[in-house]
Amino acid sequence: MQRPDWLPKYLPELDGVRGLAILTVVLYHCHPRLVGTWMYGASLWGWAGVIPFFILSGFLITSILLRTIDRPHYLHNFHARRALRIWPLYLLLLATVYLNAPWFVGGSIWEATKAAPWLAYLFCVQNLFHLTLPPALGPTWALAIEEQYYFVWAPAVRWLKRPWMLALALSAALVASPVVRLAHPSWVTPTHTLIHLDGIAWGSLIAVGIYSLKLSRRLWLAIGLTAFVGGITAAATVAGGTAFLDSALATGSAGAVLALIVSTGARNPVNALLRSAPLAFYGKISYGLYMTHIAIFIYFGWFDRKMDAYGMVGDLAVVGFRLAVTTAAAAALWYGFESKILKLKKYF
Repeated sequence: MQRPDWLPKYLPELDGVRGLAILTVVLYHCHPRLVGTWMYGASLWGWAGVIPFFILSGFLITSILLRTIDRPHYLHNFHARRALRIWPLYLLLLATVYLNAPWFVGGSIWEATKAAPWLAYLFCVQNLFHLTLPPALGPTWALAIEEQYYFVWAPAVRWLKRPWMLALALSAALVASPVVRLAHPSWVTPTHTLIHLDGIAWGSLIAVGIYSLKLSRRLWLAIGLTAFVGGITAAATVAGGTAFLDSALATGSAGAVLALIVSTGARNPVNALLRSAPLAFYGKISYGLYMTHIAIFIYFGWFDRKMDAYGMVGDLAVVGFRLAVTTAAAAALWYGFESKILKLKKYF
């Protein structure tokens, strides 16, 4: 399996997709403040913004695994680079929330740390158990899914190796997720990994397909657009309100991502918009914005209370204020913290 010659190392449109996804998630968590506005209906679907995140992660990480599969220290280097990207900010968020427990958790620091599922956080399994997590740490469920997935997927890529074996494993994941959602056993939490594999499996399957099938860009584009139209149509019709809604949304989103990958650099309005500075900027700071936005909402809750007296105008002021302060905080974290640590990747 090799990276095709037509596929550049950097795909700017994917930064735009990431930026668009994080903005939809932030707006979703603001939806009670958008009641009565034209944005309210759209904001209710903002939860689906995590699906493109999973798809992009599956594609990019699997691409890395396929490129490095025969290199020395394959697993060591992969997990070291993942740790540099994920853990510094994650640990910073955990420390901030629990060292400021009276604000973020309630009760004293001692009470909060006694009740905290620390082992669950450290092993990234907090989404697998019926635990009551502080709202400020709610977004960590998606991070836990990714870490669990790559803990299994990285050795599987090296062990299976053959494209058809990898495709079969990913297809099994795509089938398993809606089946588990349909069965809805009592031990499955709303954020359990087994019911959220659709997006990350589709992203991985795109990488395996592009690296192993010698298809033209035009054919890949047709496949992507067909999947996009089919998935979104199914989500709006037969899959709506069923256990297959996530599957349909993931299929449509994966089709869109595939179409953007093979059309990267194209001079059309969609690609141009996703390459634009605002969305690219939000894509760059998306991890910090995703991880910290709820904590920042809580920290500035005093502003929400001041605006409650002004009705819809106050609600819109709250949304604008939240977007401004979370953007500023995520940008500061990226330029002053995350990007500095990522320079250590050169050693792995």
